[in-house]
Amino acid sequence: MSPWTRLARDLYVHHGAINVGILRDDRRALLIDCGDGDVGCTLQDLGIDVVEKVVFTHHHRDQASGFQEIAGQATRVGVPVGETELFCDVQRLWDDPGQRWHLYDARPNLLLAAPIPVHERYVEGDTFAWGRSSITVLETPGHTDGSISYLVKTPEEQGEQRFLFSGDAIYDEGQVWDLYSLQKGFETRDYHGFMGDRARLEQSLRKMLALGAGAWVPSHGNVVTDPAQAAALLIERLDACYEQYVAIAALRHYFPDLFREYEGLPGSLAFGGGLPVPDFLKHLGTTWVVCSEAGPAFAIDCGTGQVVQKLEAMRSRGEIGSLEWLWVTHYHDDHVDAIPAFVGQFACPVVAEAHVAQVIERPLAWRLPCISPVRVPVDRVVAHRETWTWHEFTITAFHLPGQTLYHGGLLLEGRGHRILFAGDSFTMAGIDDYCTGNRNWLGSGVGFDACLAVVEAAAPDLIVNNHVDRAFRFSSADCQLMRANLAAREWSFGELIAWDHPNYGLDEHWVRCDPYEQHVAPGTSTRLSVVCINHSSTEHSLSCCPVLPAGWDGQCEERGAQIPPKTEGTLDFHVEVPERTLPGRQVIPVQVTYDGRTLGQFREAVIVVGGERC
Repeated sequence: MSPWTRLARDLYVHHGAINVGILRDDRRALLIDCGDGDVGCTLQDLGIDVVEKVVFTHHHRDQASGFQEIAGQATRVGVPVGETELFCDVQRLWDDPGQRWHLYDARPNLLLAAPIPVHERYVEGDTFAWGRSSITVLETPGHTDGSISYLVKTPEEQGEQRFLFSGDAIYDEGQVWDLYSLQKGFETRDYHGFMGDRARLEQSLRKMLALGAGAWVPSHGNVVTDPAQAAALLIERLDACYEQYVAIAALRHYFPDLFREYEGLPGSLAFGGGLPVPDFLKHLGTTWVVCSEAGPAFAIDCGTGQVVQKLEAMRSRGEIGSLEWLWVTHYHDDHVDAIPAFVGQFACPVVAEAHVAQVIERPLAWRLPCISPVRVPVDRVVAHRETWTWHEFTITAFHLPGQTLYHGGLLLEGRGHRILFAGDSFTMAGIDDYCTGNRNWLGSGVGFDACLAVVEAAAPDLIVNNHVDRAFRFSSADCQLMRANLAAREWSFGELIAWDHPNYGLDEHWVRCDPYEQHVAPGTSTRLSVVCINHSSTEHSLSCCPVLPAGWDGQCEERGAQIPPKTEGTLDFHVEVPERTLPGRQVIPVQVTYDGRTLGQFREAVIVVGGERC
């Protein structure tokens, strides 16, 4: 296939990691986005010598990482006004601890590794000429807050033609590139906003249609030749998928007023106000305490110092006995921030399931929603379904990949009860899958389907959530209803998302770097791994290459691997930090090709040069 398509006399599209618009005027060009720089080959084919201007639809790294390769000193840059700092002030953002820890505005991290100078800032209605054509700016938020589209009007013998370069508002008829980019716009915080920006995206699609363009050119995907049909199907699928989500969403318990319009949806899980908990359980913040008949107790999670103080006061008053151990349900900051203070006060071991332990023991190695910089050494790492006794109770640990993939559950049997401590994975209204960054996979035997299988097998008479002081239970019919909903989602979300499995568009971290961040001294070397989960049902190929900062000696060679279905694969790289490197944070983007599809600088790692190793 040709790497480029001619749309009109002066207008071309280069097909690479993204679709790059090329508006030609003799031997000079204006580009709409520039991708990873491989557009240079097409420019050469077309006899273009100079890129005089590059205008960007949005700030993501895959749109712009190749700018330095194709631009000259005089190249002018135009960007959406609302995303100016995301182009030209990136080092400040990389250095901001608020962009690294306690992430409740859970946006995809596709920030540029190096700044791009900005000369023009566009708002709705801006129009400028280029050669024989004119370009009009349309604000089309959704994929990002500041996304814009460019309407190119070009004169032809048969009359004026219109083409809309639409960024990532759409991929193809009824499809989007991913859903995790819509994780924003909820009325409380973005963390709760699963598909939260779909309303703005739908509004943008309707605005785009009103321009009357004959074809839309998305950043990812195929040239859309019937925009009206493509947009109508996309809006229909977005709404249908969201209704599937709401039908069993835990947020209906936390924020009932925000979901009134969805009451009575077919297939919805009915829920009530909850059940009382037995008197041997105590609830403080996000902490539960389980008291034995003999007096000793154990705790579940500890997010604040106030909880430590209250527990010490309760122990002093004789309301609870000695605290013998602490169970950690998951890595989120409101569950782990005060664990060092807890351990210091009560001198007891920390116990966690293996998936949880790998995050809380190495927080620097991960970039996930709500992550805490607090490192928690785990004294006992337990496996899925490992069982032991504690006083009069039998206890079984589970990997419970619900609210996050890195989540554990604990079944407590004794005193006439079977109680499942589910962390944040359920409320009485359903499942806590409202933040895509938490890695809520769809499919049989993974994600919440695996969690509900645990509930069905364990048959608890009470389920306990760490944020809720009342318990609840799910009947067998409730579990079957929710599992049927999840199975249907795998198909319907699969239609909506432009991959061979929807998890690629739901799981932002299906490709990740391990460690995400590390401290390295100048003149030394380190290991960097790229970890990829193949969500598909067939084997796929992965090839990667870290892109080292300018001036670093040597380059990493591209490496590849075949990854079996439903399996993680890892590629290891050796990185040397030059002796002369100044202290500071260095971003290492990773160029990724998956199953033959070039994704550009799809992920990144951070090397902090100098300073204390963490």
